Amino acid sequence: MASNTETYDAACHCGTVQFQVTLKGGLASARRCTCSFCSMRGAVALTAALDGLRFIAGEEALTLYQFNTRAARHYFCAKCGIYTHHKRRSNPNEFGINAACLTGVSPFDFSEVIVNNGVQHPNDHPDAPDIAGILRYERNENFSSG
Repeated sequence: MASNTETYDAACHCGTVQFQVTLKGGLASARRCTCSFCSMRGAVALTAALDGLRFIAGEEALTLYQFNTRAARHYFCAKCGIYTHHKRRSNPNEFGINAACLTGVSPFDFSEVIVNNGVQHPNDHPDAPDIAGILRYERNENFSSG
């Protein structure tokens, strides 16, 4: 895995949306969330500062989804439907980046991923625990992805 300042090439599934991202906290920033939307989306998100995301192609192909407070801004490729990133409600100065979009990175590369408490969002419930749990992944030694 890479250092905290490495820049990654990234794209949606069809390749229409292509971007580069510099992660804040590197791959150790991996998180999931228990809010209604993130639970259904199921992506592992990595952290980038707002100036850490640069589009190479296809920014115009992104579509926006918002719900409830409409503070978070979730972006998807309008062609293939893949979630690429979102502007966070918890920290509007950061993007959450879909780990699966990064070239050479898989959500299965993370043995543990912290799951944030999105049901009791810290902006709404400041006394609730920030972390809902930890998602663990153990690779089957007999499995080959290549």
